[in-house]
Amino acid sequence: MNPETQTETRHAGLEASDLVEMYRWMYSARRVDDKEIQLKRQNKIFFQISGAGHEAVQAAAARLLRPSHDWFYLYYRDRALCLGLGLSIDAMLLQAVGAAEDPQSGGRQMPSHWSSRELNIVSTSSPTGTQFLNAVGCAEARWRKARIEGLGDDPDVREDDIVLVTSGDGTTSEGEFWESLNTACNLQLPVLYLIEDNEYAISVPVEIQTAGGSISRLVRSFPSLHVGECDGTDPVAAYESLGEAVAWCRERRGPALVHAHVIRPYSHSLSDDERMYKPDEQREEEAGRDPLSTYPRFLLEEGIATEEELEALREDVDREIAEATERALAAPQPEPETALLHVYSEDVDPASRTFASEPAFEGEATTMVDLLNACLADEMARDPRIVVFGQDVADVSREEVLDQVKGKGGVFKVTANLQRKFGGVRVFNTPLAEANILGRAVGMATRGLKPVCEIQFYDYIWPGYMQIRNELALLRWRSNGEFEAPVVVRVPCGGYLKGGAIYHSQSGTILFTANPGLRVVMPANAEDANGLLRTAIRCEDPVMFLEHKHLYRQAHNKGRYPGPDYTIPFGRAAKVREGSDLTVVTYGATVQRSLVAAKELSEREGIEVDVLDLRSLSPWDREAVADSVKRTSKALVVYEDPISWGFGAEVAAWITDQLFEYLDGPVRRVAALDTQVGYAPSLEDATLPQVDDIRAGIMELARY
Repeated sequence: MNPETQTETRHAGLEASDLVEMYRWMYSARRVDDKEIQLKRQNKIFFQISGAGHEAVQAAAARLLRPSHDWFYLYYRDRALCLGLGLSIDAMLLQAVGAAEDPQSGGRQMPSHWSSRELNIVSTSSPTGTQFLNAVGCAEARWRKARIEGLGDDPDVREDDIVLVTSGDGTTSEGEFWESLNTACNLQLPVLYLIEDNEYAISVPVEIQTAGGSISRLVRSFPSLHVGECDGTDPVAAYESLGEAVAWCRERRGPALVHAHVIRPYSHSLSDDERMYKPDEQREEEAGRDPLSTYPRFLLEEGIATEEELEALREDVDREIAEATERALAAPQPEPETALLHVYSEDVDPASRTFASEPAFEGEATTMVDLLNACLADEMARDPRIVVFGQDVADVSREEVLDQVKGKGGVFKVTANLQRKFGGVRVFNTPLAEANILGRAVGMATRGLKPVCEIQFYDYIWPGYMQIRNELALLRWRSNGEFEAPVVVRVPCGGYLKGGAIYHSQSGTILFTANPGLRVVMPANAEDANGLLRTAIRCEDPVMFLEHKHLYRQAHNKGRYPGPDYTIPFGRAAKVREGSDLTVVTYGATVQRSLVAAKELSEREGIEVDVLDLRSLSPWDREAVADSVKRTSKALVVYEDPISWGFGAEVAAWITDQLFEYLDGPVRRVAALDTQVGYAPSLEDATLPQVDDIRAGIMELARY
């Protein structure tokens, strides 16, 4: 073997300039960590978490991957990777001090929460593991765009882009890691998992986290998954292993996982002290493998750089960090009023007059199910970006038998025949995994699709609540408006079913309305369902679209098809009954019960009740409520959730707070008991508010 071939083999084909540049990224990352630690101890920043010991494998990844071409879902230790991709030292230190000029979050995120729209680094969040499903959804978006008529020419549909998702070894204990692998392998998506294994998740060692102590050993049975393992403290070895994985993904052979063994020479964060659980002997052994010591020796021994050249590099980096630190410390903090920016889209306001349209009625009155289905069909025909998915939503999963069966189309038939009309790429079933549905939806939306996903029952949404709370609701705000995820989540909910029991009858609206960044809607009739769903799809915010199961096929709330462009603004209540003696504020299934009670009292007692159907809960129509209460001077809030801590409690509190001088009586509530909905009809009837309860509430308040 000639000397040139030997050098190429030893250096994995990397040029001397590449190898030196990788050292610059590694050294810069470590020194920024050190600078942040110093600043934290001086109380000039407020948190620090380092990537020390992980720099070598990250430098190798940065050398192989293509910023602005590939996509990146990273975790908080990936400083060297981000530097290699093009994120600046200034950006990192501006985030550390919480500066208004922080280009990653505008002072909203803790240090080491990476983000760059230009580089395709999707805003990092703190929960461990949510990024796996988001990354799969991002890769899936490209996969689906390439197969959807009208989207194949999208410039985002590249032949060889991949999605990198990184984490520590501890995060592979999360269920979302396994759910993501399942889907990535099923669809053979080009997702590269880089597991940076430093053998500890804070203080918990790898053998407690992972059966057998090796994640790469556990995942080898996944089909189409390339599995590599490397010394992550050796940049050249890591480059070779990652190079194979990157090639596998770029060739569209499936996903890949590289298990990189790294070290963590610093504590988990400055809130942790590893000396409490790591013996000195282990810490010394790790120090001997530190890439910031071993790699420069390698560069010297291989004749790639001289000591003088490396020292000049270090001095240059130190000077750059010092200057960036001065700039960051001098940078102004965000103005307090900016806290309200980017909670929702500033470009499309679903509560605006833009969405106020007149219906163009056609046909005979029909059910809420039918008009929801009609809206989905209209919107899918209008916009090829819309994809519909969830458990059982397709007509059939095995498309080859589609002409032999009637088809499912959802448990409640809301999505019936959509697959027949628009194909299995746009309407498809998912695994029975709520986080999988929601996490993929976030990734798809970030990359330009418009997901309308379904959670089959509200009562089972909880495995996906982390995705709702920490990804769906927060992505735009935490990235300072750089990223967004305008997903519509359809959720059948509510009781009055006779037999729904504990796990098919809950409402729980407050658990969504309490999340800034989410829009929350609950229509009470078929026409409103059609118009509000169309608004939800056309707006640019994430929407929880709550569909009351009891109302799907009731005769009293049927409506005519209002046309393919009918929209209703969010935050606009409907006055469903005119009255002057008392105001009832309600929504969902209690609208009809309130109307029945009001009609009976009008006929029997001459009490005339103003009944408002909120329709939209976030935002909700404060103006309409105020106008009504100012006229009637009395307010009763009726809702299906348990009376304590329900959404109606917020409405009642607001009326008391804002309209006290107009009131001639206390603000009262009629709601469910503080218990669960039971299976026996007698238990359900006793728990949920009935017409008699509402009538009694109106009568009692009317006596004031």
